[in-house]
Amino acid sequence: MRSTFQTGRTSEYAWRRSQLTALQRFLAERGNDLAEALRLDFGKSPAETFFTETAFVGGEVRHALRNLRKWMMPERVRLPLHYRFGRARVETWPLGVVLVIGAWNYPINTCLAPLVSALAAGNCVVLKPSEQAPHTSRLLVEGIAKYLDDSAVEVVEGGAEEARALLREPFDCIFYTGSRRVGREIMLAASEKLTPVILELGGKCPCIVEKNANLRAAARRIAWAKFLNAGQTCIAPDYLLVHRDVADELLPELKTAIGTLYGPDPERSADYARIVSHRHFDRLESLMHAGKTAVGGERERNARYIAPTILTNISPEDAVMKEEIFGPILPVLTYGTIDDALSIVSRNPDPLAVYLFTPDNVVIEKVKGSVRSGGFCINDLLFQSAIHGLPFGGTGQSGFGRYHGRAGFDAFSYRRSVFHHSIFPDPSLRYPPYGPAKFAFLRKIVEMFDT
Repeated sequence: MRSTFQTGRTSEYAWRRSQLTALQRFLAERGNDLAEALRLDFGKSPAETFFTETAFVGGEVRHALRNLRKWMMPERVRLPLHYRFGRARVETWPLGVVLVIGAWNYPINTCLAPLVSALAAGNCVVLKPSEQAPHTSRLLVEGIAKYLDDSAVEVVEGGAEEARALLREPFDCIFYTGSRRVGREIMLAASEKLTPVILELGGKCPCIVEKNANLRAAARRIAWAKFLNAGQTCIAPDYLLVHRDVADELLPELKTAIGTLYGPDPERSADYARIVSHRHFDRLESLMHAGKTAVGGERERNARYIAPTILTNISPEDAVMKEEIFGPILPVLTYGTIDDALSIVSRNPDPLAVYLFTPDNVVIEKVKGSVRSGGFCINDLLFQSAIHGLPFGGTGQSGFGRYHGRAGFDAFSYRRSVFHHSIFPDPSLRYPPYGPAKFAFLRKIVEMFDT
């Protein structure tokens, strides 16, 4: 990889474009195979795979291809008068050889979307898919080797031991999607070589429903966003804060919405996924004993099935409110004033997303200004991460660094300052000795024209 990068060919526009179009062909030609791999890994439906995985990555590729020349163009910089007879610009250059570690919950999206950004920026890439989605991982190995430049892009399979071995290598950037715990380990390993990192982590994303919200629309959108991929989505609403005046109205709407989406028995629905492993199933089951089960609660360990579940009578002190759920369990808490809701939100650090249902602009601005988060979405959920022109990422403990679209290109590039000065003229005024009169004159020029 290092030898390939040092030839300079990955920096060329033609190479970048060829790799993006090759990735585009892989998604188009192996789309059905990818859908089948995800079905085998955790029961994901072909429609869900298309919308949340292959179509999104395909959109990232098309967006990069449309804008790549513009992104690569140097940025002219205006010179102050006393630096004239020269040219200044800022150029973007690839970081070098980068490591991308994907997550199991969206194994195509979290591997290939950063790959699009890294290739657009002209890097060589080592891709490490999650071992918890083995069928998808194997298909990525085959596809990358067949479609992309195998001297510049390689997929490494394996578990924690292989990941630690990779982290001992001198990469120029490490991009990781996953848990905070592993994120800390990666950051620690990267610190030994001063390797920059981009961490896309999780957190407890709150969804606040004010009393003046459209409850039917809110319920349908919340149910869709929460139970997509059986709740195994880092930006899914982790818990619901509902104004106490409308809590009794919202709950039946949520139950109706779940029935509309997945039928009377979600276990039989072709559109409802399964929990990725028995370990995660057991973790989720231990969180289901808090409060009262108002909707769902059915589960089958052998099938790794947990029904869409809503818990009421929840306290902020319950275990389900202490960690990211990452599954189809939705705790519901009530509040009296928006300040009460914000007080509950503040118990957990910096979520990846905040969701708010209200038509009240005053409340929108209050929530937006009171909670730090990676994204903020009003009257809907998840779409702040689906728009290619919007940077995606966390803040604080939900991660740092941004990607998607231009933000991804910038994340895998560095900005180099370039100044080209003419040899002539070469006035002696700039050189010592600086007598009092000469210094006074130069000082006046600098203070007057240094803008």
